[in-house]
Amino acid sequence: MTLSDIVALLEAEVLYPDADLDREVPCAFASDMISDILMCTKEPTLLLTGLTNNQVIRLSDMIDLTGIVFVRGKKPLPDVIDMAEERGLPIISTKYTLYRSSGLLFNAGLRSCKI
Repeated sequence: MTLSDIVALLEAEVLYPDADLDREVPCAFASDMISDILMCTKEPTLLLTGLTNNQVIRLSDMIDLTGIVFVRGKKPLPDVIDMAEERGLPIISTKYTLYRSSGLLFNAGLRSCKI
């Protein structure tokens, strides 16, 4: 599954132009706790979260994120979007809840990441 597929499935908005939506997404992890994200992602991962601060973007410096989905219609401030763009980290926003977004992706065949 690619990020482009995910954008369509979640009826999501891409938060900066020129984001690489052709990336393959092998798995996903959903959490609003940075400590869980750091401990539980051991492979390239799509992160689903409600966190919109710059710390969530900085995670991509420590772990291999293929992209971030902000749920519940949340969108980070412009400086956070700029940080993601500088790193080439695709970020999208969906109106769906964390639970529904996770379910839609799971039902479409995206597996949970290995922890």
